[in-house]
Amino acid sequence: MTKLQSEEIKKVNDLKNKFNETVQALGSIELQLLNINLKKEQLKMEAVEIQKEEIDLTKELEEKYGSGTISLETGEFSPTK
Repeated sequence: MTKLQSEEIKKVNDLKNKFNETVQALGSIELQLLNINLKKEQLKMEAVEIQKEEIDLTKELEEKYGSGTISLETGEFSPTK
C-alpha cells in the first residue's frame, strides 16, 4: 500500500471542505427560498382579502351614497351624472 504525501492529503481535505461549505450554502439558500415562497403565498392571500374588503366597502358606500366618486383629499362624494 502506498501512502499519500501530507500535501496531497491536505489538498484532498481542502477540496472536501470546500465542497461541504458549498453544499451547506446551497442548503441555506434553499431554506431561504422556502421561507420567501411561504411569505409570498401569505402576502398573496392577504392581498385577496384586502381586495374583498375593498369590494365590500365599495358596495356599502354605493348603497349609502349611490354611484359616484370620492375625493380622499377632501372626503367629498360626487354623484355620477
